[in-house]
Amino acid sequence: MTEQSTEQMAEQVTGSVHESRQPLPLKRANAALRALFIGDALAMPVHWYYNPQDIDQAFPGGIRKLEAAPRYHPSSIMALHSTQQGGRGPQASGSSTRGREVVGDIILKGKRQFWGQPNMHYHHRLQAGDNTLNAHCTRLLMRTLVVTEGSYDPEQFLQAYIAFMTAGEPQHPDTYAESYHRAFFANYAQGKAPADCAGTTHDTPSIGGLVMIAPLAISALLAGTPVPQVQILCRQHLYLTHPDADLARVCADYVALINALLFRDSASAGATILVEAAGKILGVSIKSLLGQIQHDSDVVGSHFSTACYISGSWPSVMFLAGKYVDDPRAGLLSNTNLGGDNVHRGAVLGVLLGLASDTSVSQWFGQLTDRKAIDTEIQALLAQPS
Repeated sequence: MTEQSTEQMAEQVTGSVHESRQPLPLKRANAALRALFIGDALAMPVHWYYNPQDIDQAFPGGIRKLEAAPRYHPSSIMALHSTQQGGRGPQASGSSTRGREVVGDIILKGKRQFWGQPNMHYHHRLQAGDNTLNAHCTRLLMRTLVVTEGSYDPEQFLQAYIAFMTAGEPQHPDTYAESYHRAFFANYAQGKAPADCAGTTHDTPSIGGLVMIAPLAISALLAGTPVPQVQILCRQHLYLTHPDADLARVCADYVALINALLFRDSASAGATILVEAAGKILGVSIKSLLGQIQHDSDVVGSHFSTACYISGSWPSVMFLAGKYVDDPRAGLLSNTNLGGDNVHRGAVLGVLLGLASDTSVSQWFGQLTDRKAIDTEIQALLAQPS
């Protein structure tokens, strides 16, 4: 047994004891936020693999544990994504950002050379247990909520976000920044006020926009803020980066579901809440649907796209949440091996499964690279005055 594995096992035991002593809403919140980072890191090596056979080829039998990102990515189109703005486009300096490129000069400093290479992995050089950029931005939001004692301040978040993303010394290990980051900083480089920097591209209504919502919603709900007001706060935060009405409607539903799971009366009610919510969104009961399919890919990847667009990703999350409500580990593995935008689906799915099952999949959490810092941030967030 290695020193590292001994340390991780000790942390898992300590974490389990800590969780068991918490009041139920706090225990559920803790499990949910831990599972958010697990879902992100678990799917990272095969993020945006659109052919499940490519996953099996890279990882025979599929992903079964936390893995590093491979050098070769069979579905990567990072070379087609603009380094000047959101969306796809040229990868050369342009006047739109005053002669500078967003990628390399403004954000992701030192990472520009990886963008023009074919089949480059989006998360180049990330190791097993590393989290992607959006998960790091979620941590950033958690830290700002602690600084403001749980009171959401969009201006404070934007200042922290800009400092974090533009730092000369990288504050996160990721190589890729989604379209919304690039659009934001293209506008920021043109002198727009931070509150007006959100861009709109074809993929603005993306599941990635929901990744940061859970800690804000959970913090506000635990403080006793009424659900409608929490929905307004979360929409406000969403629109800083993802101004889209359809995505905002899903965000409101997500917040309402978080509230129902967080404050349910009994442990067993979590499954009922998720299964019923999934049935409404899918238009068919989970039990009936499972009787009609042979594999999860008959739903996620066949009936609903595995891409980022919220029209397919949200029903996919709800299908997996309803099916795997009693087995978060299996649910997160299934999501990972279905490919597509599995990282952001996994973060949202992790929140729902963690809340519903009160289980944080502590073995995987103990293997996250930044597990100690993440746990400290979660506990600080949950310790805010209520």
